[in-house]
Amino acid sequence: MSGEALNLIVGDEELLVERAVGEIVAEARAADPELEVIDLVPGGLEPGRLAELTSPSLFGGGKVLVLRAAQDLGKDLTAEVLAYAKRPAEDVVLVVVHHGGAKGKALVDGLTKLKARKIARPKLTKMGDRVAFVREEIRRSGGKVSQDAARSLIDAVGNDLRELAAACSQLVADTGGRVDDAAVARYYRGRAEVSGFTVADKAIEGQLADALEQLRWALATGVAPVLIVSALAQGVRGLAKVGGAPRGARGAALAKELGMPPWKIERVQRQLRGWSGNGVARALSVVAEADAQVKGGAADPAYALEKAVGAIVAARAMR
Repeated sequence: MSGEALNLIVGDEELLVERAVGEIVAEARAADPELEVIDLVPGGLEPGRLAELTSPSLFGGGKVLVLRAAQDLGKDLTAEVLAYAKRPAEDVVLVVVHHGGAKGKALVDGLTKLKARKIARPKLTKMGDRVAFVREEIRRSGGKVSQDAARSLIDAVGNDLRELAAACSQLVADTGGRVDDAAVARYYRGRAEVSGFTVADKAIEGQLADALEQLRWALATGVAPVLIVSALAQGVRGLAKVGGAPRGARGAALAKELGMPPWKIERVQRQLRGWSGNGVARALSVVAEADAQVKGGAADPAYALEKAVGAIVAARAMR
């Protein structure tokens, strides 16, 4: 039977773990389309069951045994799995799925020593990794996307990879493959958790009509004015921080100096190209005034925010 006899998938990124399992099953089925796939969990794996499942069958045929949540195996079952792994059956592919971490680490160490194929699928905690995931998803679906548009999609949809994968597939189908910021905004604008930052980005980039449209949409969908003004303030302060950074600082040193991730610094650097020092100073004054108004000084917070957005766009043109 084709495929590795022993496979160890370590990680808790559910979608990627499922795909890794699926790839191993597909690899085995390429050689034996009739093979049986059996899912096992520690709660249903009594002593001796593994030996029974891996013993030669009178009817022949291969098997893929997928042992889920293997970190929850007890000491005795762990020993049973490792004993089997020393002499794996020829017509059986074993896939052990472990969430990672210290619990059940003896099983991971044991299978690693026995030369099991190890596949790491940890959570994608870094923005750069999630951006790479989105770009690869869209490429796999036959489309293309820029880094900025990929970040915008993550901002809009969130960090759940299943939701991101579904959004990528849908965007490629609806756009013919060309996924840009406009497409992301068209299909996913109005997500409450990100619309404040969308308003800020549009204002900082000088796109007055888009910024006002996003602002009205955010307010209409229930985003609190205080969150929007906070996003505006963060965006303008980012301009000030990056614009005032030492000229020679780059990469990791600059990220450490500013306390910002490299991808965010790159984005702010692009936004800064249309700004002067006087303009940034004026925008800082605008957001400070808007913050005070929204937090109690203005009778109409929505009007105060519209005024602030207009003033930020105007400040960008200052020289």
